[in-house]
Amino acid sequence: MKIVVIGGNGTIGKKVTARLKEKHDVIVASRTSGDVRVDIADSNSIAAMFSEIGQVDAIVNVSGEAKWDKFENLSEEDYYIGIKSKLMGQVNLVRIGKDHVTQGGSITLTTGILADDPVDMTTSAAMVNGAIHSFVKAVALELYDVRVNAVSAGLVEDAYEKYKDYFPGYDAVGMDKVVNGYVKSVEGKIHGQIIRVNA
Repeated sequence: MKIVVIGGNGTIGKKVTARLKEKHDVIVASRTSGDVRVDIADSNSIAAMFSEIGQVDAIVNVSGEAKWDKFENLSEEDYYIGIKSKLMGQVNLVRIGKDHVTQGGSITLTTGILADDPVDMTTSAAMVNGAIHSFVKAVALELYDVRVNAVSAGLVEDAYEKYKDYFPGYDAVGMDKVVNGYVKSVEGKIHGQIIRVNA
């Protein structure tokens, strides 16, 4: 399969890319590096990426940002960071990308454990993750030729040291287990599913 991995050089993305490259032709896309540039917060950038790479069999997104801060500190503009990037960026990948995916192909989005099990300072991030879960379940009712799923992982092993203080008492999720969630979405036949990957 020809697969584009957006955010393919990130903590999770580079592991997903390495695994998919074992069997597939993988194009890495990101804002600053890789085979092609894209900023998912900009729908024109998404359209330009597909004009450059053409038709694909699968889209995997492992990018998107949201502001982490205390609720009392978050401004309206702070919420729009997550809404524009992680929420609408992924919605637009489906909205625009569906016309560039072969019949029976897939689009895999990324959320995270915060949708189900938020921690302190994650009001914005938890909100957009939960919204993507609802979006995936709803859009699957209307898309027949392209499968859409989301991978929702816990605190991943490779980011454990960086984020462990935010997640007291959480066990790290092994990277192989996380990557398998993406493989399940891309190579399997499921549609409209939230693939939860926890320790």
